[in-house]
Amino acid sequence: MEHSIYIEDIEKYYNPVKSKTWESIKQHKVFYIMLAPCLLFFLIFSYLPMSGMILAFKEYGFNTGIFGGDFVGFKYFTQFFEDPRSLLYIKNTLIISCLKLFVYLPFPIFLALMFNEIKNKKVRGLCQSISYLPYFLSWVVVVGLTQRMLAPNTGLLNQAIASMGGDGSRFFLMEEGTFFPIVFLSYMWKNIGWDSIIYFSAIVAISPSLYEAAAIDGANRFKQILNITIPGISSTIIILFILSLGGILAAGFDQVYLLQTPGNANLAETIDTYIVRTGLLGGQFGYATAIGLMQGVVGLILTIIVNKISSKKFGTSLW
Repeated sequence: MEHSIYIEDIEKYYNPVKSKTWESIKQHKVFYIMLAPCLLFFLIFSYLPMSGMILAFKEYGFNTGIFGGDFVGFKYFTQFFEDPRSLLYIKNTLIISCLKLFVYLPFPIFLALMFNEIKNKKVRGLCQSISYLPYFLSWVVVVGLTQRMLAPNTGLLNQAIASMGGDGSRFFLMEEGTFFPIVFLSYMWKNIGWDSIIYFSAIVAISPSLYEAAAIDGANRFKQILNITIPGISSTIIILFILSLGGILAAGFDQVYLLQTPGNANLAETIDTYIVRTGLLGGQFGYATAIGLMQGVVGLILTIIVNKISSKKFGTSLW
């Protein structure tokens, strides 16, 4: 017995990190058990499917499978950039992604600030619940509502225009000029309430004593927001921004695909829709995989670069 205890003491002395890690796992085993389903989910649905990325460098065949095809190198990557319309797909994707990433960024922050100014908890809870609801609707439902509202003659917007003496037969979804605003507004309506949760949580975590001290110094609510609230949640804003950069070349397939019409086809064809059209519909699995891999690599590189800049300039980073 004494001999075994002595051996354990020696192992702890020579492997302090391993010993502390194992002790931490035993101490918090309930939390690790709760974490297990989440880890299994990502392992099964995120990490194991990554083995299929080998298709980007192989010729897929139904008789050879994923791993048995001939090695083709960077053939599919070259094929994509040789496509005369590839620059159009990249441009459309970047425009939509920038709308969702940069233009949209302040709106959930403003909404969280508005929620924070509502002192009645019941009223605030009701307003937050209403703003969250659209997030739980699928894009099929949201786009269906958008189509009904913007329909010529019978749509709510066209009826309002007609009631004011205008032309109520305008088909907004068939016009290129209205496509990007529709994408942005529908995305904001669906996500703004849900995205404001994290910002609101960060605002609530700010010490009330800071606001009390500012009020004593004569700062009004606007100055308190400007000098206390915004700096207090700046690290949260930076972290969420860095995380969002990973999807800079993924403009959101569901929304864009469902909003496509013959009139806006030149603007609605993004990298995501092109991957589905060539991969699933065209059967070019290796080619579609290569484009998807390119999306991931670009997102990863951007995330690493911006994370390093943020770490040096603001002292906030993912790692």
